[in-house]
Amino acid sequence: MTLQDEIKKAKKEIVSDGYDMSVGEIISLYKDEEIIINPDFQRLFRWKEEQKTKFIESLLLGIPIPPIFVFQNEDGIWELIDGLQRLSTIFEFVGILRLAEEKTASPISLEGTRFLPSLAGKYWDSTSDQEDNGIGKANQFQIRRARIRVEILKSESDPFAKYELFQRLNTGGTKLSEQEVRNCITVMLNKGFYEWLRDCASDPGFITTVSQTERAAKRQMLMELALRFFIFRNIPYNGKLNVRDYLDNALVKIATDPSFSKKDEGSIFYRTFALFDRSLGEKAFKLWDGSDFKGKSLMSLFEVMAIGVSKNIDQIEQMTQDEQDEFIREKSKALLDNKTFQKYKTNVSGSARLAHLLPIAEAFLKP
Repeated sequence: MTLQDEIKKAKKEIVSDGYDMSVGEIISLYKDEEIIINPDFQRLFRWKEEQKTKFIESLLLGIPIPPIFVFQNEDGIWELIDGLQRLSTIFEFVGILRLAEEKTASPISLEGTRFLPSLAGKYWDSTSDQEDNGIGKANQFQIRRARIRVEILKSESDPFAKYELFQRLNTGGTKLSEQEVRNCITVMLNKGFYEWLRDCASDPGFITTVSQTERAAKRQMLMELALRFFIFRNIPYNGKLNVRDYLDNALVKIATDPSFSKKDEGSIFYRTFALFDRSLGEKAFKLWDGSDFKGKSLMSLFEVMAIGVSKNIDQIEQMTQDEQDEFIREKSKALLDNKTFQKYKTNVSGSARLAHLLPIAEAFLKP
């Protein structure tokens, strides 16, 4: 197949449409639930007050707004793919933003800007009869009449086109981490799998042993580590893809695979990290310096130890608890003497590390 043939084939798999709409029309669609923002995406709505104000200011000043992208499902409902922060800001300012548990966000007030200092403290509507702190009808009309291009991906498109589009766009003012994008994709593909993975990542034993900073946790590193655990166990890495593409592709496979047993895999996950929690606690996946396990948690240690233990968990659990704990501690120390681990534990590419360390995990942790 030639390049042109491939392009024609790919274009046929994406059925799209698009047109300009007023903000007022978009508000009406949202009120009537004809356009949906997935509640699971709401916690990714991280714009600061200054960013929200600048966006509303852009509408008031007539500054062109980037397009939003929606997926039109079989019922004709639009699911927002890209534009979450922009539309959420409009809906929150107007006072109609829906949150989880059927709650509505409180209307926000704006901050003063360099061009419009009088925006400070202004709401969509005045908050009381006595206080004139609304932006006024004329400015409401200005915002309602502002136009935004809506690009529509139709349901006849290839089933995976929706998440491909989300993955490639990710154009919001606050850049999402790779795992935050994967979380959104997972919700689109299989919400049940997403909720199950989130439950795994919330396990106290897992959280203690992987020992992530608050900032890393906010960027969904716990979800990424839990996902990596299941991917490394089930999808071999051949070294041909970079790590990001490998994780993205593997996520699609396991999230859509009916033979993937969440019950069995979840059991192995909880048993594995309960063992690490009991034997090493927050020192798990940290290097042995001759006297103690210290420093930051290393991904290379996680890849060998967590995956290796999980592959041998049945045999390890046949030992007494004291023997299990001693086995984990001694193997964590001995790993430093492994020549492959010494070479690839740090200062190499992620793809080189995975390609060389994952294959040694099961054999190294065999009792």
